[in-house]
Amino acid sequence: MRVKLTLLAGACAGAIAFPAYAQNAADDKDDGTEIIVTAQRSNQRLQDVPIAVSAFNTEALEKQQIKNTSDLQLTLPNVTFTKTNFTSASFTIRGIGDLCVGVTCDSATAIHLNDAPLFGTRLFEGEFYDLTQVEVLRGPQGTLFGRNATSGVVNFRTARPDLSGMSASADAEYGNYNGIKFKGMVNAPLSDAIGVRLSGFYLNRDGYTKNLYDNSKIDDRDMYGLRGSLRFEPGTGTTIDLMAQYFHERDARMRIQKQLCQRDPTGVLGCLSGGRPYETTNSNTTFVGVLTSKEFFATQGLPTSLALGSIYGPDIYTGVVNPADVRTVNTDYKPSYYTQEWIVQGSIDQELGSGLSLKVSGNYQKVDLDSQQDYNLSVANRSVYATGLNTLAALAAGAGAPALPGAVLSPVASKLIPNGPNGVLCTSLAEETGTGVFGGHAMCSSSPQDFDRSNQYQTSWSAEAILSSKWDGPFNFLLGGIYSKLHLKENSYYIDSFGIDYFTGVVGALSSGGAGYLGTPTYRNNSDDMVVKSYGIFGEAYYQFNDQLKLTLGLRYNNDDKQLSARTTLASFLVPFGSTNAYASPFISGYDADAGLAGNQPFQVRRVKFSEWTGRAVLDYQITPDNLLYFSYSRGYKSGGINPPLSPVFSVPEGFKPEFVDAFEMGSKNTFGKVQLNLTGFYYKYKDLQLSRIVARTSVNDNVSANIWGLEAEAIIRATPELTLNMNASYLNAKVSEDKFLANPRDFGGGRADSVIIKDITNGANCAVAPNTAGNAAGSNGFVNQVNTIINAGLAAPLKAGAGLQPTTAFPANGGIKSTGAFGVCAVLSALAPTLGASFGGVTVYSSGITSNIKNNKLPGAPDYKFSAGVQYAAPLSGDMTLTPRADFIYTGKSFGNIFNGTVNEIPSFTQVNAQLQLDGPDKKWYARAWVQNLFNKDSITGLYVTDQSSGNYTNIFTLEPRRYGITAGVKF
Repeated sequence: MRVKLTLLAGACAGAIAFPAYAQNAADDKDDGTEIIVTAQRSNQRLQDVPIAVSAFNTEALEKQQIKNTSDLQLTLPNVTFTKTNFTSASFTIRGIGDLCVGVTCDSATAIHLNDAPLFGTRLFEGEFYDLTQVEVLRGPQGTLFGRNATSGVVNFRTARPDLSGMSASADAEYGNYNGIKFKGMVNAPLSDAIGVRLSGFYLNRDGYTKNLYDNSKIDDRDMYGLRGSLRFEPGTGTTIDLMAQYFHERDARMRIQKQLCQRDPTGVLGCLSGGRPYETTNSNTTFVGVLTSKEFFATQGLPTSLALGSIYGPDIYTGVVNPADVRTVNTDYKPSYYTQEWIVQGSIDQELGSGLSLKVSGNYQKVDLDSQQDYNLSVANRSVYATGLNTLAALAAGAGAPALPGAVLSPVASKLIPNGPNGVLCTSLAEETGTGVFGGHAMCSSSPQDFDRSNQYQTSWSAEAILSSKWDGPFNFLLGGIYSKLHLKENSYYIDSFGIDYFTGVVGALSSGGAGYLGTPTYRNNSDDMVVKSYGIFGEAYYQFNDQLKLTLGLRYNNDDKQLSARTTLASFLVPFGSTNAYASPFISGYDADAGLAGNQPFQVRRVKFSEWTGRAVLDYQITPDNLLYFSYSRGYKSGGINPPLSPVFSVPEGFKPEFVDAFEMGSKNTFGKVQLNLTGFYYKYKDLQLSRIVARTSVNDNVSANIWGLEAEAIIRATPELTLNMNASYLNAKVSEDKFLANPRDFGGGRADSVIIKDITNGANCAVAPNTAGNAAGSNGFVNQVNTIINAGLAAPLKAGAGLQPTTAFPANGGIKSTGAFGVCAVLSALAPTLGASFGGVTVYSSGITSNIKNNKLPGAPDYKFSAGVQYAAPLSGDMTLTPRADFIYTGKSFGNIFNGTVNEIPSFTQVNAQLQLDGPDKKWYARAWVQNLFNKDSITGLYVTDQSSGNYTNIFTLEPRRYGITAGVKF
């Protein structure tokens, strides 16, 4: 029997293209190769590693059509992947992914490139090319890898220069959507000791999504990646590797695939909770809708004729059609997406003698990201604004009633409607000066615009050293240390809207006598500067009791230091007309970004430090050379962080605590003749799991405890040398384990029929009113109605003009909301509750909503069942050629998009079928392949995001790609 142990080798001679499992070393008829992984930082047969790890080699990635990270999730048990709302992504392993959202959040799943940790990487955007292996470790990690993680590690390994000879390869692909892709590699030894390797890819295709507005295609791709590697072996036992990688994308990629909503006709909630039909939110509920309404203008003593509409009248999305197709939208704003990433790595591997080796490595990373998109994916109806625009033009010209000096509003009108009320409407650009349209930074169009921008610029570096032993005796060890530093120079999320510009311009000018506008006219949540310093010391000791039994003990100390300077601005202070920088306004001194400190602060500055000891213990027993049994316990840890600052009217905790997991696992890896079967069972006990929710257009994070358990099975059946089948299946139960009370942004009434949900017309937020005596719905409704009557009575008679607040109203019966609703002013309700509320049996005003217990709710992104199966037959042909048909079936069970669960947050189960037919030439020097992905063109949802109340409570969804098919050909020499 000859068994060749080769690092990153193919899975089976000419046939296997599955997750890379080792072949049966005891089968003397099998002359293939074994898969070697480095999951424990040394070269080992995958079947000998007492960790739940899956590996894909180059051939496996190609044959299973794993072209990017989204494809990778489909064939892994208890693993999911989805893009998320703010240009990020979540790789979820065993129910734990990036549930924490924010710049100070650590990743639950650590992403590594050649063992080096990456921060905010854009690997998720690009295509796989010239990789030798992808390893996915499931379970907490920290004693082996430089960056600790609570859910697992995904480690991408790039191909290194081969000093044994010259080689090259080239691949070309053409598919539907006019998709073209090229990949290539050149490997050249420059001498016996030095070699270089150059590789790259280019992808260009048309958009997946049709835009009915201009009949264009959006969500296209235009990207490329380049990589250069150098290997130097100056002497025996010394290896030096250098690598530089660059990725670039500039196209019309959509961050949000589609927006769904059960429209709320009352306008109090925007979208209801009964389902997710293809409708649009009621914009009367939004920040813009309430603050440009005549009802709000009346409460502020402003001319109601200047308002853009009424909260009780038609809104700008009335009658707007949301096409009932995931791949069809109607938007007047073309998305844009730009990102680039530099990664530079270097390492020295040195044999020290006496069985010791030392590896020292460094990693530098630079990421730029900028994305803009219509955040409502619709075209607003400007006719709703006609009365307000006509009044603005008239008053700016010094005419109309009530008469105002033209100079007060003329600077506003000249910027917003430069060609009059029937001409173009100008909207602020998302830009850094904060002056927007009033500073000349504008886009003008025939319809009111509303779009967002998410950008980020950061650099990071890390240095790591690992000393390990390879002694012949029973004891060995690994000892490592790492230091990393991340510097986030800019991270902002902007929301721009014509309605915001109108409000900040008109209200600012009227309140200041024409001196200026309210700044910023753009919502901007800005992390201006962040530095994260982290170091860890980790190691493992191994004791081999005998040929079968081994004990592993690991320990890690981790230290994190995070400092963040941030602020949120929106109509926060007066800015004089003509200013070139809103943040230099003389009136910004009245703005306070940090309510936690005395005085007015331009930024909220916070610093937090965390440190913790973690570890693991593993006992593995090699029953036979082909059967391994192991038991493990590991303690996982992820540091806490700082919540982003909100507008002063909102209150959330300033920070969030670290999360911990106690993970117990039992596994068995087996080869029975032609069948390979791996089984795993696990139980996790999470404490203070970090969990995100949306408040005031910003994600903030809470902590909650959870219990997770599950089962995994992976199998390969090699029925004949030509026929191979692979299967995996998993079950997952991931639930909140403690009593935790949170307010559901979709239902601030907490599911109570006796409560009233209030839409605050002064800020677009919600609050709720409930009786002190349960069931007294008449009391809570009567109190709200009486307060609204008092507010109406306080309005000046000329300003009322039908602008009073109306009584409470019921939501539609199928809307999933038991409470009634009303527009009102939460601050007034709170002020009158202790006195006037007593007349109605006593009431309480819940400014943050009525909470409900989420205990036993399922964690987001944790499907209960997953199953996949693949089959291929490598049929030998004359001339030493091979024809291999292959098909893959994937099933992912139902899950939920957020912690509140319910039908409206459900992510349905989905299936996908891929197939291909490949012809390989002699010695695999060339190949031709016909392929199809997502054969039945399923619109599979991988994740969702629920916006906050002031944005409309709509749901953004993220999907897999539609059906793709094409041909690929390649050569090797």
